[in-house]
Amino acid sequence: MEKEIQRAISSRINRRGERSNQMSHSKDGEGGFFSSGKFSSDYPMRIMWKRGFIRLVLVAGILWMLLILLVLLFHVWSCQSSYSFFSAICNKESKVYSVLNSWGFVAQQHRCPIPVANNPDKIVIPERGSSDDIVKNLSYFMEDELVNNGSQPSPLFGGHESWSQREQSFKLKSSMKVHCGFMHGGGAEMDPMDIKYVSKCRFVVASGIFDGYDVPHQPSNISDRSKQLFCFLMVVDEISLDFIKENATVRKDINGGLWVGIWRLVLLKHPPYDEPRRNGKVPKILTHRLFPQAQYSIWIDGKMELIVDPLLILERYLWRGKNTFAIAQHKHHHSIYEEADANKRRKRYARPLIDLHMKIYRYEGMEPWSLKKSTISDVPEGAIIVREHTAMSNLFSCLWFNEVNLFTPRDQLSFGYVVYRLGGAFKFFMFPNCEYYSLFVLHPHTREHSSKVEWVKSLSEFKGSGSSMKESRGGLGLWTPYPGDLDSVVLPPVVRTSKAG
Repeated sequence: MEKEIQRAISSRINRRGERSNQMSHSKDGEGGFFSSGKFSSDYPMRIMWKRGFIRLVLVAGILWMLLILLVLLFHVWSCQSSYSFFSAICNKESKVYSVLNSWGFVAQQHRCPIPVANNPDKIVIPERGSSDDIVKNLSYFMEDELVNNGSQPSPLFGGHESWSQREQSFKLKSSMKVHCGFMHGGGAEMDPMDIKYVSKCRFVVASGIFDGYDVPHQPSNISDRSKQLFCFLMVVDEISLDFIKENATVRKDINGGLWVGIWRLVLLKHPPYDEPRRNGKVPKILTHRLFPQAQYSIWIDGKMELIVDPLLILERYLWRGKNTFAIAQHKHHHSIYEEADANKRRKRYARPLIDLHMKIYRYEGMEPWSLKKSTISDVPEGAIIVREHTAMSNLFSCLWFNEVNLFTPRDQLSFGYVVYRLGGAFKFFMFPNCEYYSLFVLHPHTREHSSKVEWVKSLSEFKGSGSSMKESRGGLGLWTPYPGDLDSVVLPPVVRTSKAG
């Protein structure tokens, strides 16, 4: 046992000695890093190279950051430049622009001060509504008439309006009956609980979210008086209601009503159309049908956050000028043919259907907008609509909706046409576009909207009753063919004067 211990100790001493000799030879050798306890002659050069490399990396990083800053500054400047060449370079839909805009680095040149009153508490609400001098009584078709063979057609939300009925609806009389959506069995039914709630609403701020594209944005700068006076009603479909419940705080009141902040959610069961954009036109245009007791309404799109007190809006856009309908003019376009061209290029709806829509309007005498017209523009920004629900205002909304129901869901293409067909009898206030952008903060959709119909390139893709491209409950091609000859119609030429069109 003792011999084994001595062998182990002696082997360890031998190994240590070998390592000591190796280290000694390494120190004394010419190729070692140290020689005679001093640094080798190339050591200062290595230190210089190391420091130089670090400086080079730092300088390159600084130059790279300066380059990025210069590019960002050029991007901001080009977006606000008055020179068309540089303005065309700017992409205001880019993520860079969105981030810079959210950080406040991009000046909002399109906004302007709104000449609203200072204090909502001092606004005097008119005791009596505006008088109806032309149309005094307005009623609506609720059932379709029997077809030629005596059978009842399948129910559609907008009804089976014939071309002759459409023509008659533009001929103003003291008492009128028109199609205006909400045909029996056509969809868009409200819950009795919601019907009871909205029946007490005289002043309404309305909005809508369909197919889960947005979440409710809470209005700001709302006075206590307006909170008591207005009903804030957010119309949703079942898909959007489920989406909101997953992404926002929804509370239920003692009567079962659902709320997100100030917004009361109003569910529309059984959406009347295949296309979410067309479903969204129901509360937007037919606000007076959804909320029949409302005397005044302000519509805002679901992606918008209202930042001006609604009572100040009514005073500015309706009561001050004794108007019953107010809407902003489009930022870029005056003619519906310009707007149609922009919609086609940006794939907002099927190109051949937009062309067919415009050919019918051209056949029926709709001229491109010019300075000779009495209207400021034929194309509105439809995301905010301010209305007093008079008979004439309601009739205009019905006729506007009927065009959207019959043709394309791009409602800006139909607004000016209905104004034209009413021959100047419908009076409205079209306010400057910069005021429109000063009423709200625009938020992006939660996702991009997409529909197969948007990508259709020819009318042949719609042929056949089973075509998957064809909207089955609204839109062109659903009823009898147009009675006029459209083959000879030539659309007016369009001069594209802006990036948007």
